[in-house]
Amino acid sequence: MPLVNDIHSGLNPTEVDAIMRPSTADEVALVVRHANAISLTGGRHAMGGQQFGTGTTLIDLSGLDRVIGLDRERGIVEVEAGIQWPALIAWLVEQRSGWGVIQKQTGADRLSLGGALSANIHGRGLALKPFVQDIESFDLVDYAGTVQRCSRTENPELFRLAIGGYGLFGVVVRIRLRLGRRQRLERLVEITSVDTLMADFARQQADGCVYGDFQFMTDETSPLFMREGVFSCYRVVTHHGHNGQDQPAEKELDEVGWRQLYRLSHTDRAELYRTYAKYYRSTHRQQYWSDTHQLSLYLDGYHAQLDREMGAAVPGSEMISELYVPRSALLEFCLAAREELRRRRTPVIYGTIRLIERDDETVLAWAREPWACTIFNLCVRHDAAGITAASDTFRALIDVAALFGGSYFPTYHRWATRAQVERCHPRIVEFLQAKQQFDPQERFQSDWYRHYRALFADTLG
Repeated sequence: MPLVNDIHSGLNPTEVDAIMRPSTADEVALVVRHANAISLTGGRHAMGGQQFGTGTTLIDLSGLDRVIGLDRERGIVEVEAGIQWPALIAWLVEQRSGWGVIQKQTGADRLSLGGALSANIHGRGLALKPFVQDIESFDLVDYAGTVQRCSRTENPELFRLAIGGYGLFGVVVRIRLRLGRRQRLERLVEITSVDTLMADFARQQADGCVYGDFQFMTDETSPLFMREGVFSCYRVVTHHGHNGQDQPAEKELDEVGWRQLYRLSHTDRAELYRTYAKYYRSTHRQQYWSDTHQLSLYLDGYHAQLDREMGAAVPGSEMISELYVPRSALLEFCLAAREELRRRRTPVIYGTIRLIERDDETVLAWAREPWACTIFNLCVRHDAAGITAASDTFRALIDVAALFGGSYFPTYHRWATRAQVERCHPRIVEFLQAKQQFDPQERFQSDWYRHYRALFADTLG
C-alpha cells in the first residue's frame, strides 16, 4: 500500500489503498463512482490529517491545474482546483489585466486553491474575512459522481459546508475566484509592543495600510518575549517613481538567509530576533505589488538538514497552531500564553499576530468573531515523548485562548479535547450531521474526519 505524508510536519504517515491522479473533472467523477472510500490531496502541506485516510483511494488533484478563463470586467478568474498559487499569480501577471489575488496563505506557496477553499484559509489582510469572501462559486463532484454548482444562490447549504469542510462533502474541481485590483504597496516597518498593538493596527489602517502583521520576539530568556516585535504593514501608494517594469529590485532574503534564520530559531533566538529585526528595518519604505508580495520562499526538507547539522538523535519538525481571542483581550492572552510556555519550557520557533474579520457564512466557521490571531510554530520531536509534550502544550494554549472567549484553527492538529472542541467550535456536531446528510455513504473520508466522528459518536447515532 502506498505510504503518504504531509510535507511540513511529517507527522501524518498514512497507508492508502491507491493513489489516483485524474486530469479532468470527468475522470474525477469516474473515480468517485467506483471507489468505496476517498481522500483528497493537493499540495500536501496540510497537517491535521484531513488530506489522507488510511485505506482510502487518494485522489491527487495536482493534475487539475489549468486556468479556464478570466472575466476582465468583473475580476473573476475560473481555475481548476489543483492549481497552485505561483502558477495562478504568474498567469494573472502575464495577462496585464490589472487584477490579482486578494489573499493566500503565507509561509509557503505550493498549495492548491482547492485546499485553500477546503480549509477556508486566510492571509495577512488587515480587514479581510477568511477565504470564503473571495469565492464566487465552485463546482463539486458529490458522492454519486454528479457535478454540483455551488454558490450563495445555487446549492447554498453545500456552499457553506464545503468551504471549510476539509474535503468531506465532495471533490471541488473548479473554482471561480474573486480578484482585487493590483495595487502598489509600501512596506512600513517599526519595532513596537503587544501592549499597544491594537492601537498600532488601527493607526496603520487609518494611514492606508491594507496588509500587515506583528512578528513577536521568541527569545524566552528576555523580558520582552512575546511582547516586543517587528510590526510590518503595507500601505497603498497612489503614485510611485517607477512603472511596474522599471521598479528597482526588491531586497529579499535568499535561501542562505532563510537557512540562517531557521538555524538561529533553534539555537539562538536572541540573535534570531536581532538579525530578523535588522533585515526588516532595512526594507522600510520598499515597494511591492499587492499580489506578489504574498509569495514566500519555502525550503523543502529544511528541518532534516537542521537535524543533521545539530546532530539530533531524534528527527523533528515544526507544528503550527493558531489561537484566536477578542482583540480587547490580546495583551492579557499574550502574557498568559508566555507564562504557560515558560512554565513548560517550550521554545517558540516562530510567532506572529494578525487580524481576521468575522466569517458569517460557513458552517464550521473558525473566525466566529473579529479576532486577533496569534500563530505559534513549535518544534516537535518525532518520538512518543516529543509528540506528547507538543500536544500537551497546544492543548494548554487552547485553554488559555478559551479563557478569554477565544478559539483555535482546527486545521493543524487533532490534539484538542472534546470539551475544547465543543467550546471553541459549537457547530461541530451540526457539521458532522450535515456530512451524513450530504454524503450518506461516507464516501469522502480522512483520518481527520474519523477522529471527530469517533469523538462525537454518541451524538451522531
